[in-house]
Amino acid sequence: MFENVLGQNSTSQLISDINSSKLAPALLFSGPPSSGKGTSSLELARVLSCEKEIKAAWDCSCPSCARHRLLIHPDLLCLGLKSFCAEISASAEAVKRDRTGRVLFIRSSRKLLARFNPFLWEDDPRASRISSLVSSMDEDLNEFEILSEIEVAGTENSAVDKLADSITKSSYKLESEGVSDNIPIGQIRRAAYWSRLAPNGNRKLLLIENADRMQDEARNSLLKILEEPPERVNIVLCSARAGSIIPTILSRLRVYRFIKRDPLTEDDVIRRVFKDPGAENGIGINAYLDSFLPVSKGTINSLAALFTSSIAYKAALLSRRQGHQLGEEALLLGRYSASIAEAASFGRHEANGVLLLNFILEKAEKFEVRSLFSSFLQSVLEQVSHSLKQNTNLSPRPAYLQLWMKNISWAESAAGIYRIRPVQVLEKLYTDLSRGLAET
Repeated sequence: MFENVLGQNSTSQLISDINSSKLAPALLFSGPPSSGKGTSSLELARVLSCEKEIKAAWDCSCPSCARHRLLIHPDLLCLGLKSFCAEISASAEAVKRDRTGRVLFIRSSRKLLARFNPFLWEDDPRASRISSLVSSMDEDLNEFEILSEIEVAGTENSAVDKLADSITKSSYKLESEGVSDNIPIGQIRRAAYWSRLAPNGNRKLLLIENADRMQDEARNSLLKILEEPPERVNIVLCSARAGSIIPTILSRLRVYRFIKRDPLTEDDVIRRVFKDPGAENGIGINAYLDSFLPVSKGTINSLAALFTSSIAYKAALLSRRQGHQLGEEALLLGRYSASIAEAASFGRHEANGVLLLNFILEKAEKFEVRSLFSSFLQSVLEQVSHSLKQNTNLSPRPAYLQLWMKNISWAESAAGIYRIRPVQVLEKLYTDLSRGLAET
């Protein structure tokens, strides 16, 4: 059990609770990103459904374990925001190096597809828009499963490699168009109904990732499930921000804490899981996965610097027209961010908003990978924070900080929840922030 989770003592406690029949019906796996919370949840689902009397190892031959390894078991339901594009891209490269990585690629792809389970999307107005994309990716993945068992790595013009690339490209589009930042109440209600249906096998498992990202109605609906947990169902919530989960929910969960693994263990995960013996030592799992995205983290940071420096420059022009000087915080931000953008050969600033946004969208591949836009917005806030640290004698006015926090929060909701296109979000963000700084 849990052989595929490295460097986490929490799995020992899970094994002990399973063997002693003390496993709680509702659990919280709390810990930083890439610490094995999701993998442990999926492995728990396999173990609880195993048809052998003594729960078997990862390579158990029972039909239930076989379905769980490929994430096609009907007794598993997954929901909640999570970006899988980087993992899918990394596992696609792994299978090109070594066909033994085929299961990793299949699982990574099905983690995303699981979010589009028809049971969850019944009556959702977005379902018809994404159904063809889901079907196409699922068909390609089924073909990949068959071919990858036969074809060897290194085959010229490999059909498997082409399928892996096609599936990866589809995953970017599917995640961008279909995954929301907050868990919809409709999916929680559908999950509640699913939980009360009899399992096909021994037990069912409901997995809710990033469970701290729910609106009040969804939280209340989840609380009703936790107050009266259905029989033969385990509910696992995962979160990197356990403190954001409301106390009434938290009190009904048994917490298992996952730690950030040490660099040597993370190196071992990369070598063993992603079949990459040449990975840079000490790079870390998050940085390793990010390196497979179409736009690097460094580029995103530099684009955020160009964006913030341009906003400060535009605000300075507006302030001058209004007959007053721009605030010291904004001037400091403009100088700080401009130097970063210039170092990346992006120029210092751009007063023409249309040219600026077109440039950012081009360099960011139009933010087709949804996680990149969230990363961009967070980097904008980091620019604001880091620029203030350049002058420790400056005490930023509350109105200045509130302006940035309010607008970035709006942008995250607009893109992540209401699915407004990044270009429209950036247009409003550029206008509102430059005007706001000029008036603050």
